[in-house]
Amino acid sequence: MTVRNYYPVVAAMVVAVLFGFSFLFTKVVLDYLQPFQLIGLRFALAAASLSILALFGLIKLNIKLGQLTDLLKVAIWQPVLYFTCETYGVKFTTASESGVIISLIPVMVAVLSFFILKERVSLKQGFFIASAVFGVVLMVLGGTAGSGGSPGQHLLGVAILFGAVLSGGFYSIFSRQASEKYSTTDITFVMMWLGAVVFNIIGLVQSYLNGQLGNYAAALVQPQVINGLLYLGILSSVVAFFLLNYSLSRLPAPRVSVFLNLIPVISVIAGVAFNNEVLGVWHLVGGSFILLGVWGTNYFGQEDTSENHSEELKVSV
Repeated sequence: MTVRNYYPVVAAMVVAVLFGFSFLFTKVVLDYLQPFQLIGLRFALAAASLSILALFGLIKLNIKLGQLTDLLKVAIWQPVLYFTCETYGVKFTTASESGVIISLIPVMVAVLSFFILKERVSLKQGFFIASAVFGVVLMVLGGTAGSGGSPGQHLLGVAILFGAVLSGGFYSIFSRQASEKYSTTDITFVMMWLGAVVFNIIGLVQSYLNGQLGNYAAALVQPQVINGLLYLGILSSVVAFFLLNYSLSRLPAPRVSVFLNLIPVISVIAGVAFNNEVLGVWHLVGGSFILLGVWGTNYFGQEDTSENHSEELKVSV
């Protein structure tokens, strides 16, 4: 195997690292900005970056006005609902917990596919779905270790993160249907711009009502905020998107998903190593059950579909 053949593998590993560290950077920036301020600025950067790439012909867009309704139906789930829940969830929990709980999205996709698309869920998948749910229960019982909040806030954060998982699941279902007619670039472009417009409007109005309008300018002089926004808006949103598409164009989706299963592991390592987060025994055991459940749901889901068609991979971070 030549060195060039390793490029898609390296790209998939880099995507896992970029997504894994995104929870840490979100947690750090939330010390300076309100959630909607952070998300608005993140998507403004991402939307501007994609627009510049399109302007110089580095990406090709084929979006017609009549198509916006279909694309907006996808974008409502992600970024609007998903990132609202994810960011507030990270605020009330830890980067480590958030990364592990968000990894439940493939499990949620399997459940929603059963009810909405009438896709079969095997007994093996059912076992691993139950394992993942049990893991979440254990993490909730683990309490507030390292989150810096009250037990009530921690429970609220977990519940909000579950809202993100639900939104990510619905996004994957509707995005799968939309991708039959539209390119992933077109879908992503609309997602980024809708996020930039909606979140900045909400952020500005919320800041004005709370008398915190000056936070935007004041926070943007902080190196932690600048670095975090550049990471989240460009590396985690745009660069990771292209690397993921590159990997998927040269490797089967099941093989790529093996590397993406590292995302929650990396988020835990990042939170503990760089943000002094503490994981109790309940968190470690619960996280293990979640990771086992995510792996099993992915593995046996791909096993069931590999004989009929190639499975499209959806990631929400």
